Amino acid sequence: MFFYDPMYMLFMIPAFILMGLTSWYVRSSYNKWSQRRASSGLTGAQAASRLISTGNLYGVQVAGTQGQLSDHYDPRNKTLFLSQGVYDSPSVAAVAIAAHELGHAMQDAEEYFPMKIRSALVPAVSIGSNLGWILIMIGLFLRITELAWLGVLVFSGGALFALATLPVEFNASARAKELLYSTGIIQTEEERRGVNTVLNAAALTYVAGLVTAVLQLLYFVFLIGGRRRN
Repeated sequence: MFFYDPMYMLFMIPAFILMGLTSWYVRSSYNKWSQRRASSGLTGAQAASRLISTGNLYGVQVAGTQGQLSDHYDPRNKTLFLSQGVYDSPSVAAVAIAAHELGHAMQDAEEYFPMKIRSALVPAVSIGSNLGWILIMIGLFLRITELAWLGVLVFSGGALFALATLPVEFNASARAKELLYSTGIIQTEEERRGVNTVLNAAALTYVAGLVTAVLQLLYFVFLIGGRRRN
């Protein structure tokens, strides 16, 4: 229903443009630096294994997964899941992404506080993202303003989650850069530029996600506030 509201599009078009540009930049950066071989010759999986040993992250495993740029760390089973293009590739992009995911494993081992906050928000967000829409629509349809505002409050969990994600991702990237430089997996200035480009591009996706969540939230606030004035 909201996509037919011109005001919704007015709020969300900047977010759509930002998300599109960010997605293009991520893939462009990844494609470029996935063609550049790291001077260490290590694949993403080999780099992750070396960093696990260096960081004494006992119990952390490395496994392959399907898809492109589907890399992630699962704290439930202490496993780094690396996409095929990262797992088997000795490229600058591959070792950068593998080190970033290992940064999350380090956060988990250290009980990094922002990561604990983000994890705590997951159940609320998974429920609130759907429940918030329902409460808002019912509240608007039945003209129960209080119910609509409750929906906004529930829906705002998504924006809080996006905000909590930023320090977690930025910190993981900072750890990745330090690990790659200190262990010699990345050696030249060109490789450093490549690592910075790939990880900075990835970080922008989380910024774009936050902007999108906030703009959507503002639209609902505008919509309900306007109905109340009328």
